[in-house]
Amino acid sequence: MALGCKYGSHRVTEPLGVLPQPALCLNNDMSQIYENEILVDVKALNIDSASFTQLEEATGGDLKKLEAEILGIVSRRGKMQNPVTGSGGMFIGTVAEVGSALADRDLKVGDRIASLVSLSLTPLKINKINSIRPEIDRVEIDGQAILFESGIYAKLPADIDEGLALAALDVAGAPAQAAKLVKPGQSVLILGAGGKSGILVAYEAMKRVGPTGRVVGNVYLPEDEIVLKKLKLCHEVIKEDASKPIVLLHKALAANLGNEYDVVINCVNVPNTEMSTILPCRQEGTVYFFSMATHFGKAALGAEGVGKDITMIIGNGFTKDHAEITLWELRENKNLRELFEEKYV
Repeated sequence: MALGCKYGSHRVTEPLGVLPQPALCLNNDMSQIYENEILVDVKALNIDSASFTQLEEATGGDLKKLEAEILGIVSRRGKMQNPVTGSGGMFIGTVAEVGSALADRDLKVGDRIASLVSLSLTPLKINKINSIRPEIDRVEIDGQAILFESGIYAKLPADIDEGLALAALDVAGAPAQAAKLVKPGQSVLILGAGGKSGILVAYEAMKRVGPTGRVVGNVYLPEDEIVLKKLKLCHEVIKEDASKPIVLLHKALAANLGNEYDVVINCVNVPNTEMSTILPCRQEGTVYFFSMATHFGKAALGAEGVGKDITMIIGNGFTKDHAEITLWELRENKNLRELFEEKYV
């Protein structure tokens, strides 16, 4: 078969001329791959947290309805992209075929890999959903997916269970970005610090701020507060609804000795938390919106409306070495690894 576009535009069926992520529909025919594609037998999907939360609420938590909704999305769109949130997730599986143009890659049939690009741009075919695990946003399937030439992936390590690797790599961009953004001596506020991404961000932030910095975590559930304190992942934890900006602002400032924060990182999975992220940040500070529930128009106009001159970073799920950074966190901290094994595997 011929070479396709390295970015996957050859798989777009509607509308023509766009890239796979914003496309309404992709060609998910797996019978023959292009010379610069990788075919993967998929075992499990980790649905983006914002997407899974929305789907679960829309179907009333009924697993049969949720299954039908997921199958319907993939059938209509040729990919797993939530039409409300626009987000996807990632998968783990086994390489079934490597296109001839990619023969020089360190990848062979039978390798177990995790995709590090979003399901929202990945051609996907689901033959059967075997189970849905809503507590960890996971869907076990029998299916296949295509990785494009530009697509990134990680070989699953031998020393980490594949379920654990899937859980961690699903949010690998967040702790790796925290590693880049947070400097010694800074104050850091993490919204949604009790979730998968928030916990890893908190761990990385604590390492980076050093003995003179301060990390404050915001959670909604009491049990998350207990976990963060037990594992010493924050200097202080505040329990508050992140969609209530003024209330959260006062609690956040009080937790930082009345001072605004150098860095604020948003890891929540619900909408309307933009201003709760922006308000506690100091002038010329940095805000990182990892959450795919973020409305970036609200963030931009909201910051303007309150006179905040801050750097706002969109939650790009990729940053250099993000897979290695995230897996290393699990290797170097026994308690963190045990927590992930208990909650997300």
